[in-house]
Amino acid sequence: MNRIQTAIAALLLAASTAATAAFPDKPIRIVIGFPAGGPLDQHARLLSDKLQAALGQPVIIDYKSGAGGTVGAQEVMKSAPDGYTLMLANTGVMVINPALYSKLPYATLKDFTPIARTAMQPLALLVTPKLPANNLKEFVDYARARPGQVNYGSAGNGGISHLVPEMFKNATGLFMVHIPYRGSAPAFTDLMAGQVQFMAESIPQAANYHKQGKVRALAVTSRERNPALPDTPTVIESGIKGFEVVGFYGFLAPAGLPKEVAAKLSDAFRQVLTSPEVRNRMVTQGADPAFLGHEEFAKFLAAEMPRWADAVQKSGARLD
Repeated sequence: MNRIQTAIAALLLAASTAATAAFPDKPIRIVIGFPAGGPLDQHARLLSDKLQAALGQPVIIDYKSGAGGTVGAQEVMKSAPDGYTLMLANTGVMVINPALYSKLPYATLKDFTPIARTAMQPLALLVTPKLPANNLKEFVDYARARPGQVNYGSAGNGGISHLVPEMFKNATGLFMVHIPYRGSAPAFTDLMAGQVQFMAESIPQAANYHKQGKVRALAVTSRERNPALPDTPTVIESGIKGFEVVGFYGFLAPAGLPKEVAAKLSDAFRQVLTSPEVRNRMVTQGADPAFLGHEEFAKFLAAEMPRWADAVQKSGARLD
């Protein structure tokens, strides 16, 4: 390398270092691959004000819905890796879709830089009140004695409400029949009526119907009990060792993001999640605050992907 090349390289390095040090110096866009008003939108809005304060720049939420979050993921994947475009994604977008779609246009671990996991989402295992089962052991005994006669509902093929019961089936050796619906509302209606007998659903909705006596919550899928269902044991407590299955929310940037920028963004999310107000409101939305920094989040994703891929394969679900 001659003197001119060395000088140019030094100038480029200095410019890059200065840009990183100044980050952020303009608004940050958070892309959500689903319509406004949904759970991811609520989560983004909950964090946005304090995120703006932590970063010193406006935070704009941009909706790019379609194909189970794939459209939004592509938008972020193709954006400049400068930290000004982030994606808020969930379990489905990041770890289920890669196993569910045979021609997915992105690869989670290759095309994105994990920034921060912000929340975990446990589910409740529910039965219709018409069933003579008051705890999970009684339900397992009931279903085992009636192979193929117990139906479980879900919000649709390949979603978390489909795959968690599949994981439960694999863990217990039960033979239950999957009945997919177009959304959780009609599935809940049939669960309450006894047309399906079993279901896995997010905590807020499950707790609401459980307290009204319209469904019976037998267990929660997290390692610890949930404040919204304090008297409902975990699946592990109920005798099924090692069964911990929860969804998650997390923020990612395009691949190639400088480590210093990733660290700044990650630290900003860490600061946001120290707020008692944010943590309390998050719980009411059905999510447990669960921060992981960018390096830990990357390891988490790498560990989760084969687990959910196995569940998809065993369920036989495919979407193209």
